Amino acid sequence: MKGGTVFYNAVVYTYDRTRPRAEALAVMGEEIVAVGDSADLCEAYPSFHHVDLEGRVVLPGFVDSHVHLLDFALGQRGIDLSTTRSLEEVRARVAESARGKGEGWILGQGWDPNLWPERRLPTRSDLDALSPDRPVALRSKDGHLLWVNSLALREAGVSRVTPDPPGGAILRDPAGEPLGIFQEKAQELIWKVVPPPRPEEIEEALRSAMAIAHRFGLVGIHDMEGPEVFRALQRLEREGALTLRVTMMLPERILGEAAAVGLTTGFGSPWLRVGGVKIFADGTLGAQTASMLEPFEGQPGNYGIPVHDREELIALIQDAVRAGLSVAVHAIGDRANRWVLDALEANLEASRRQGLRHRIEHVQLLHPADLPRLSCLGVVASMQPIHATYDRDLAEQYWGERSRYAYAWRSILDSGVVLAFGSDTPYGVPDPLAGLNPFRGLYAAVTRKREDEPASLGWHPEECLPLEEAIRAYTVGAAYASGEEAYRGRLSEGYLADFVVLDQDPFQLSAPEELLTIKVEATVVGGAIRFATPGLSSLSAQGNP
Repeated sequence: MKGGTVFYNAVVYTYDRTRPRAEALAVMGEEIVAVGDSADLCEAYPSFHHVDLEGRVVLPGFVDSHVHLLDFALGQRGIDLSTTRSLEEVRARVAESARGKGEGWILGQGWDPNLWPERRLPTRSDLDALSPDRPVALRSKDGHLLWVNSLALREAGVSRVTPDPPGGAILRDPAGEPLGIFQEKAQELIWKVVPPPRPEEIEEALRSAMAIAHRFGLVGIHDMEGPEVFRALQRLEREGALTLRVTMMLPERILGEAAAVGLTTGFGSPWLRVGGVKIFADGTLGAQTASMLEPFEGQPGNYGIPVHDREELIALIQDAVRAGLSVAVHAIGDRANRWVLDALEANLEASRRQGLRHRIEHVQLLHPADLPRLSCLGVVASMQPIHATYDRDLAEQYWGERSRYAYAWRSILDSGVVLAFGSDTPYGVPDPLAGLNPFRGLYAAVTRKREDEPASLGWHPEECLPLEEAIRAYTVGAAYASGEEAYRGRLSEGYLADFVVLDQDPFQLSAPEELLTIKVEATVVGGAIRFATPGLSSLSAQGNP
């Protein structure tokens, strides 16, 4: 056998219960052909290229189970507002962009009024003087609010007589005039007139984003975007330029078209495959649009915005199941999660006949009575650990005592549910670039603390996860969520050769804070090194150890 590689002299955590630890991996093509001791594998495969990892640690490659890769990539080019801490700071960045030589729309994302001393939502008047000649559209940190100037309203034809669309709201002044803030599906009124990026711009942005993802040890993602991203990824795959494995979630707006052409969950290749249909049940905590069983604290009468009610969810999921498509339903509030569970229960028998595996995205707040239902219904909990640590103050403010069952990873895991972890980048994270780093998510999962408060007690520490389980959610759990657990997520014979090489052993650290200092030294996807530090790429020793 020629053309293979033996990676030896390593500490390999396989996540295979039949052999949890090893020293070496033999790789041929895209697959692992053997796992074992260094001497044994080097002797068994003498013609393979032998790479001495010099005692480094190897883990299954990480998968971000909920990400918006194109929005992240394009966000690197627009105005990054994720680090702003006041309305005036946001205005200063918009003014700087407006003074530039660009033309057309000014776009940005990442603003969060919950962090501002002004403690109010902005309006179009806060932007009008800064950019009188160019329309402005700024997406909030969680992606569920859109803030625009008056010129953008005129471009979109939105006025006092424009009705609120189903599942969304246009905030208005007492006279009924739009304030420039669009909630949930109302954002589509603006986005439909914003010129989309050209196909070549999308491909270039995705290439750049994939390179960044590999630096953080990511070998795959579950992408939550639309047809334009799916098309671009198909082009990249045809060119041999797709270096991340992508499970693509299709937006609910194209469910009919997907069903008509016969797209089903699992269709595709090991590099790009259809995951299912992404459906929104409600809004977010930050925007106070999450759908709640009881009102938000201090906001009598505000039960949030159900994007779909229970009956609509039942019908949508029924349509998806009939088409052979699983669903991934965004649900933040306890009422949204209950209604999603009700809808999944109503479609349980049909889903089982089709062999479909459904998931809830975020699962941020559960009523205790609904906790056991996830396991009974076989639902995957797709969650983002970093959301908990950065949203906890809002959760305490708006959910009060209900927060005990917010981001309840340990309770969900102990109930028998499979966890799949991700980031939601670029939304809901303090820094979209660092948000892609799984080690920040791991730190949040095992400590429930922010990174700048190592001495504090974690928020509801009873929900902390053991490190082994947190890593499992980024590897084995992610593979299970996409229906690929038979050949991904573990380092075993016959599995895809997707792994990461680290400079430290995460299981041998003296404090959880050291998770944040771990560096990825190499990322291997399909047996090919997609990223390597100069120190590791120079390791090319031939022969036996």
